[in-house]
Formats: sequence, C-alpha cells, structure tokens
Amino acid sequence: MPVDDSCPVCRTAEIVCAKWTLLLVRDLAEGRSRFCELERSLTGISPRTLSLRLRALEEEGIVERHTFAEVPPRVEYALTPKGQALLPIIDDMRAYGTAWLGGSCSADSGDAPEIAAVD
Repeated sequence: MPVDDSCPVCRTAEIVCAKWTLLLVRDLAEGRSRFCELERSLTGISPRTLSLRLRALEEEGIVERHTFAEVPPRVEYALTPKGQALLPIIDDMRAYGTAWLGGSCSADSGDAPEIAAVD
C-alpha cells in the first residue's frame, strides 16, 4: 500500500516506525550521547544499524552530529528541535504501555524494550 504523502500521520509514521528510531530518540532525550553510549544502551543493535539509523535521522533533521577537533576525534549526537518535538509521542507511548500493557520503561536499566525487536 503506497504512503499518502499528503497525510501528516503517514509521513510521521514513515519516520518514527523505522526500527530503533523511537528508542534512539528516547535515549537522546537525556542529552548528548556518543556512539558507544548509544550502542551500549540499545542492547541488540549492531554498529552498522546504529550508524545507518543515526545517518537517516540526521538527514531528516531529527538528530545533529557534533564533531570535536580532538585526538582521537570525538563525536556526539543530540536531538534537534524537530527531534525534541517527538518526545511527547514517546511520553504518550510510555503512559499507554504502563496503563494498558503493564510494567515500566526499561530505559534506565539499559535493556531495550520489546519494541526494538520488531521491524
């Protein structure tokens, strides 16, 4: 079924429904993170997939990459205002999951929730 480019829900879903996207945004909501920190917090993500997702989110203007002129080079990722605008969606998902699905968010424990395993 083709995506309706005029529908804002379809266009948003096309971005946020990509595997790992919402979990990356959730983790970056805490502030800037380095690649290795994101890799550690998203149990099960491969370095290649993380790199591809970060690049795609950069292209969408959701994440910005900060490179520091140091030896060795240091790179940090942060949400842009466009990325921060996704945080209410994550908050609503957390509230829904708590109210209707039980349990609590495992973001603080470093374990990825089940949503990470779904394409």
